[in-house]
Parts: sequence; structure tokens; C-alpha cells
Amino acid sequence: MKEYLFIFIGGGLGALARYWLGGFAHERFGTSFPFGTLIVNALGCLFIGLLMSSLEERFLASPLLRVFLTIGLLGGFTTFSTFSYETIAMLREGQVLYASVNIIASLAACLLGTWFGMNAGKLL
Repeated sequence: MKEYLFIFIGGGLGALARYWLGGFAHERFGTSFPFGTLIVNALGCLFIGLLMSSLEERFLASPLLRVFLTIGLLGGFTTFSTFSYETIAMLREGQVLYASVNIIASLAACLLGTWFGMNAGKLL
């Protein structure tokens, strides 16, 4: 039962962080491209790589901490479903170039973020 509480709290905090960062990106870069979603997904991938690598290989973290950080916090923070919806919406509106850039940029940024995070986690 404790795990559920930790996931619940982490998920709420992650969702709030996503909302704030998405709003910040919206104000900073405008709405012509979903920069907020791209930034959130890339950072989420960086953090999951960093956390899983460091928590499994370098530090013996409690299972509750790992559940809180990965399933809860990062699960609430990342927005892959939003990415999917926004990409389909761009395609429906005939914005094939923007949709294609969003797919390629998101995939590249998330894979690179995970790779950098995993390598950084090994250094901690």
C-alpha cells in the first residue's frame, strides 16, 4: 500500500512540473511547435536514464524511492501521449513538415537524453 502512496505523490509532483515547464515553453517559444512537450519528453528520458543507471548500479536505493522517482515523478512528468496527440493533430491540419520534425526531434532527443543520463549515472 505504501508503494501506491509514493506513486500517487510522485505522479502529482511530476504532473505539476510538466504543467509548469510546458507553460514556460509556451510563453517563451510560442505555439507554432510543441516545444514544451519535446523538452519534457527529452528531460524525462535524460532523468530516467540517470536515475535507473545510478540507482541500480551505483547506489542502493530503497524500492520505495525508485518507485516514487521513476513510476511516480517521471511517469507524471513525461508526456508521450500528449506528443502522440499533438503529432496526429498536426497531420490532420496538413502540417506534415512540423509533424515529421516533431517525430524525429522527439525520438532523437529522448534516445540521446536516456543515453547521456545512463552515462552520467555511472559517474555519480
